[in-house]
Amino acid sequence: MKILSLDERMKINRALEKKGVQFIHIENAYIDEDVCIGKGTVIGPNVTIKGKTLIGENCIIDQNCRIENSNIGDEVEISSSYIIESEIGNNTSIGPFAYLRPKSIVGKECKIGDFVEVKNSTVGDGTKASHLTYIGDADLGEGINLGCGVVFVNYDGSKKYRTKVESNAFIGCNSNLVSPVNVGEGAYIAAGSTVTEDVKPDALYIAREKGIQKENWVRNRGIWKNNK
Repeated sequence: MKILSLDERMKINRALEKKGVQFIHIENAYIDEDVCIGKGTVIGPNVTIKGKTLIGENCIIDQNCRIENSNIGDEVEISSSYIIESEIGNNTSIGPFAYLRPKSIVGKECKIGDFVEVKNSTVGDGTKASHLTYIGDADLGEGINLGCGVVFVNYDGSKKYRTKVESNAFIGCNSNLVSPVNVGEGAYIAAGSTVTEDVKPDALYIAREKGIQKENWVRNRGIWKNNK
């Protein structure tokens, strides 16, 4: 890996600036010479862009982002996130603190929010995963909503498997999709479910153990008294 001097970095940044790229703090942007950035795009401080990355017009690449060998569409906003060997469509929002690992393809008008990780997956237009979700080895259609804490369980200890979620499905919070499964179009996965079988289109899938409440259990065991 070649480490550019300050003079070399500033030469690259000034050339981009002349083409219409805006810098919040031009001295603190680390951009390789093969990177292409469209006019109107804003680069924040402490941003690193490496390899043969292509970024479209009127994007916001906020502070502390790292982007490597990726294609970014127009009017994309990326905040404090890592994008590695991936593709992002127009008008999509990424982060803060998202991680797109290699072979991730995210469509147009999507939301990949805070602490969401995507790996070797496709995410269709308009699909949203707003926070605390892992999407691994999956193919997601359009208009899907993934709730908080959704996990695609893609690895059984020896092999990895893929899961497919069709368009307009709703995956409730804290659900686990144990690959390989297919979730049909418009299906609804109830919060807290572990999905181990295919779900039909427009179906409601619920997989929970019935809750048990034991009254006065804490008081009878004297737990709070012993903790004082």
